[in-house]
Amino acid sequence: MKIVYIATGAANMYCGSCMRDNTLAAALQTAGHEVTLLPLYTPMRLDEENVGEQRIFMGGIAAYLLQKYPNRSPWRDWLLKIAGSQALVRLLPRFDMGSNVDPAQNGDLTLSMLRGETGNQRDLLEEMLTWLAAEHRPDVVYITNTLLSGLAPAIKRRLHLPVFCGLHGEDIFLDGLPPAHRTQALALIRENCASIDHFLAISQYYLDTFLPLLNVSPARATVVAPGIHLHDYPLTPPRAGQAPFTIGYLARLAPEKGLHILADAFIRLVRGGEFPGLRLRVAGYYSRAYRPYVEGVQTRLRQAGVREQVELVGTVDRAQKLDFLRSLDVFALPTVYRDPKGLPTFEAWASGVPVVLPDHGAFPEWIAASERDTIRGGLLHTPEDPADLAEKIAHLLRHPDQRRVMAEAGHRAVREYFSSEQMAKRTVLVYGR
Repeated sequence: MKIVYIATGAANMYCGSCMRDNTLAAALQTAGHEVTLLPLYTPMRLDEENVGEQRIFMGGIAAYLLQKYPNRSPWRDWLLKIAGSQALVRLLPRFDMGSNVDPAQNGDLTLSMLRGETGNQRDLLEEMLTWLAAEHRPDVVYITNTLLSGLAPAIKRRLHLPVFCGLHGEDIFLDGLPPAHRTQALALIRENCASIDHFLAISQYYLDTFLPLLNVSPARATVVAPGIHLHDYPLTPPRAGQAPFTIGYLARLAPEKGLHILADAFIRLVRGGEFPGLRLRVAGYYSRAYRPYVEGVQTRLRQAGVREQVELVGTVDRAQKLDFLRSLDVFALPTVYRDPKGLPTFEAWASGVPVVLPDHGAFPEWIAASERDTIRGGLLHTPEDPADLAEKIAHLLRHPDQRRVMAEAGHRAVREYFSSEQMAKRTVLVYGR
């Protein structure tokens, strides 16, 4: 099958959606399909081999300039020529974009992109469509989320082929838009959905939550659970370690990911005195936009007298991530946001680490999927409740045998169900149908 896969880059940020898109494209290629992964706006920052096209279409700087200066003029066209330089676009991952990706600041640009051929970025869209028509004649086109649905009507009209769309967690961006922009954005997405043949949701939770907002029949959507590339994870989970114990967190260092909740739980555990030498290791993308948030968490830990027992690892590449995960006894990701995917869950399981996750979003789905003979790969805690989170972590630390069998259950689940090969197989079945 010949597939064009259109995704978005996230500049210098390690983005779970970008990693999932690249992993799926690579797995489809390995399975023998001809896949062109086409990143828009900026390159992708990945911790695996990048299988995407080197050329970046609809470059982020050019899209911004066209929104700010929609009328042609010699000086604007000169700026656009510079902004369209592939060398310049590929430099973007070297810079911290900070709050420039804040949806509240990009409402008009979002609406313009959703208008597709009638938006201010129509020349950039035309450039991409012309290239696709000349260089590729795919069997299907897949766009990674509904924020890109403005592309669908033009693709359908020009290429006359099935268009698929992912549902991967765009609600957090839409909910960050000013209310009037959010209302208009949803209306435009609903219009664009008429040009989309089928939707692939990242989880049942997200299909049930987001699809009704689009006024789309469930018959037009299928759940394709995410998967990760397992080539360098251990084939068997390590045996449960002994005290002193280490709790780990791996996610973007942002309020919606709940680091502050884990910090409060950690303070409770240390003050309880049951686990001498207990440590907390924190890894993940750290943007200057969230520096006040992270500094506030550190201040809380310092005031509680436990800051020396917490290591802020920060952004990690793949080798560092694998080492980080292998150092943990328990993994926790107490998101405030109802996460529709939670990919670090699978990375922890692949490393043989049991998890403690909030009882919302896709997490109950993943925990249930890991169950074998009544044993699951982790525990669920009451969302936004540091006391319950602390108690669930303590339970695993107190019971090494239970920790070991949960680690085995999670490790087995990720290899049987949440691998990149399984994700690719399920995706192709949907395309074929």
